[in-house]
Amino acid sequence: MTHACDTWTVWGLQASLTVTDPAALHAARRIVDDVIAEVDRAASRFRPDAELYSTAIRRGRPTRISPMLAQLVDTALAAARASGGAVDPTVGRRLVALGYDRDLRLVREGDHLAARPMRVTVTDADHTMITRHGDTLTVPEGVLLDLGATAKAAAADIAADRVAAELGGGVLVNLGGDLTVRGDTPEGGWQIRIDDGPDQPATQIGLVGDCAVATSSTLQRRWRSPDGQVVHHILDPRSGAPAPTRWRTVTVVARRCVDANTLTTGAIVKGDAGLAWVQGSGLAARLVGNDGSVIGVGGWPDEQEQAA
Repeated sequence: MTHACDTWTVWGLQASLTVTDPAALHAARRIVDDVIAEVDRAASRFRPDAELYSTAIRRGRPTRISPMLAQLVDTALAAARASGGAVDPTVGRRLVALGYDRDLRLVREGDHLAARPMRVTVTDADHTMITRHGDTLTVPEGVLLDLGATAKAAAADIAADRVAAELGGGVLVNLGGDLTVRGDTPEGGWQIRIDDGPDQPATQIGLVGDCAVATSSTLQRRWRSPDGQVVHHILDPRSGAPAPTRWRTVTVVARRCVDANTLTTGAIVKGDAGLAWVQGSGLAARLVGNDGSVIGVGGWPDEQEQAA
């Protein structure tokens, strides 16, 4: 079966789109771009006009929100509940306090300013403080939501679903390692390489049918905090600090990318307990320890094998 692929950069990360019908590539890319634009307008922490950061919401007022923002908030709250609070959207001010207050590329370019004074008021919060009824969202004043832990995976799911529904055929949407496939499967399956970068443990799997893969890593999105420490973006909501790196990378295969991503992020936050938590899901997963050791669970293929 022939296929066509397009790659670009979104949110500072590599994105790709593959379709089994080359004639559908242009239309599929337009659909994916539309979804990304919707998500960005709804919840990007780095644009002042994002719906989630409107004056009404930031002042704690009950506010009517768009269907897209409602879906993204619901996804984030579901992930918080499923993970026992390990994946919590109320860590926004903690991220800002660590210097992640703009696009990561700009944060890294500003590393030489890391010693500058920064005063950020951090309010203790958790997902149970967020209220959404119908089309209305209420966020307590002083609480800054960050949907980054789930919005990218949700975007991959939404985009792949729309492409498959509107154009047919098979489609793979990959947004910075959050990957969803829908529709027809190419001969030999969708071949996916899983790694952290050059000279890091790597493997390749083949996906068949409607499914998704998410990978969370403490190695990729790193920067220097205002106090000069090298930090990563996966925070432990209990401490407000970057999660200790018992697992430097976790990959999970599920039907929906948001479900896979909840497990991968939560496992890193949970540390030693993350392995049993992922095993309890029954899903195929790969965990790479801080020492580079690799553990496969739930039928994950041996590193020298290729999944069918």
